[in-house]
Amino acid sequence: MIISRQKKEENIVEYLLYMWQIEDLIRAYQFDIELIDENIISTFEYPDEDKKEMKFWYESIIETMKLEKVTEKGHFQAIKNVIFDLNDLHLYLLQSSLHTDYRRKYEIATPYIFEYQIKAKNKSKTIIETAVESMYGVLLLRLQKKEITEQTQQAIKEIGGMLALLSKKYKMRDNDKLD
Repeated sequence: MIISRQKKEENIVEYLLYMWQIEDLIRAYQFDIELIDENIISTFEYPDEDKKEMKFWYESIIETMKLEKVTEKGHFQAIKNVIFDLNDLHLYLLQSSLHTDYRRKYEIATPYIFEYQIKAKNKSKTIIETAVESMYGVLLLRLQKKEITEQTQQAIKEIGGMLALLSKKYKMRDNDKLD
């Protein structure tokens, strides 16, 4: 909760990656708040009041995931809304003559994103969701200490560069400094 708030303010893509990880963590602990409390919340060196707030935050995500029926896979609506918002900004930036820097980053990343879409067989997802999903996949590989090929590293470098610039422009937009 504290980390998610900070990430949401600083880098929206890192926020999405973090929240996807939280969703998977909740699934791994089978939606059991006591296990989450014991194995995650209690490991933080925060005051008891912050831990209580953190536990409430996890409980609310658990409840939302159950209500929205994303207990097996997928993302709850608030997270999907961020992806949709990022995708709308992405489309705006591509059409704007003021943001050629973003268009260049996108053009470099596009072949890698399309390659990932083909491999993952997820053609119905937006470009931005696919890009973030590819980053998440590599994050999971790193957590599992699996080898990441040079080709994948290059792809992630380019996709990550595009997403970093998109995050920067997202923050600028939220602070009314985009155009």
